[in-house]
Amino acid sequence: MDKKSGAKKTDLKELPKISDRVSFIYVERAKINRQDSAITVSDYRGIVHIPVAMLGLLMLGPGTDISHRAVELIGDTGTSLVWVGERGVRYYAHGRSLAHSTRFLEKQAKLVSNNRSRLGVARKMYQMRFANEDVSQLTMQQLRGREGARIRKVYREESKKHHVEWTKREYDIDDFQAGSPVNQALSAANVALYGLCHSIIVALGMSPGLGFVHTGHDKSFVYDIADLYKAEITIPLAFTLAEKIEEGEDIERLARLGLRDKIVETKLSQRIVQDLQYLMEIPEDDQIYLDYIELWDDKTSNVQHGISYTEV
Repeated sequence: MDKKSGAKKTDLKELPKISDRVSFIYVERAKINRQDSAITVSDYRGIVHIPVAMLGLLMLGPGTDISHRAVELIGDTGTSLVWVGERGVRYYAHGRSLAHSTRFLEKQAKLVSNNRSRLGVARKMYQMRFANEDVSQLTMQQLRGREGARIRKVYREESKKHHVEWTKREYDIDDFQAGSPVNQALSAANVALYGLCHSIIVALGMSPGLGFVHTGHDKSFVYDIADLYKAEITIPLAFTLAEKIEEGEDIERLARLGLRDKIVETKLSQRIVQDLQYLMEIPEDDQIYLDYIELWDDKTSNVQHGISYTEV
C-alpha cells in the first residue's frame, strides 16, 4: 500500500470553536497552495502561511489560483470558500458553510415555518428601517405600505437633492442600456449588494432561499437582507452618480466601484453579520464576529489598511 503524504485529516474534536476563528480573509491576485496543515498565499511580495483551521471564511477575489490540495485541507477543517468579485461585491459561488453544525440554518427554518415567528422577524426587519416608529402591531400589508411610502420619499428627496429627474423604478433585464442612468446605477449597485449579502448568508450556514418578507425565490432571504441597506447606501449612490455622469462613462462599473468603497466606509460586511444574528435571535455565546482592520489617523477619520500611502 502506498504511503500517504502530508498531514493527517483533522479530527472534528481537534478543530477550534467557530467563535475562536478569524472570521473572514479576502485574497486576490495570488496563488494559494498547501504546506502540511497550513495554506500558503503567495504574490509578488512573498509568501504568507495561514493556519487554515483558525480561519472561518476564505473569500477568493479576482486573479486567484487555488490548488486541489489546498481545497482538500480547507474542506477537512470546515473552512468556507466563497468566490467573489473585487473586495467581495459580487457573489459567484460558494463551498461549504462556516460551521459543521446546522444550528443557524435550523433556527432560520424554525422561525420561517411558523406564521407568528415569521411575522415577528419581518417586523424586526421593518423596525430597523423605521427607527422612530413602533411597528410591533402592524400587519404585513401595513408594513409593506409603510415601506413603499418610505422608499418613494427617499427617491423624491434624492431626486431633488441631486437634480436628477425621477419617474419610477424601471429596468429591462434583457436590455440594461434601455434604462435611465439612475436606473442603470441602481440595478448595478443592487446586484453587487445582493452578492455581498449572499456570500455572508451562506458563510454563516443560513439558506439564501428561506425569506421572511420575500418568498418563492432561491434568493428570497438575500433580498430581505439587502433591502435593509438600500435607502442608506445604493439609492443615494445611484443618484450621486447619475448627477455627475459624463457621456461615454460606464455607469455600471462606477456603481460597482462606488458600492465597493461604501462597503468599506460603512463597515457594511460587519453590520450584515451582526444584523443577521440579531434577526435570527442567535445567543451571544454562539455568535460570530467579523474582524475589521483600519489604520488610525490623527488628523482625519481612520483610513483603509492594505494600501501603500508613500508620498510621491
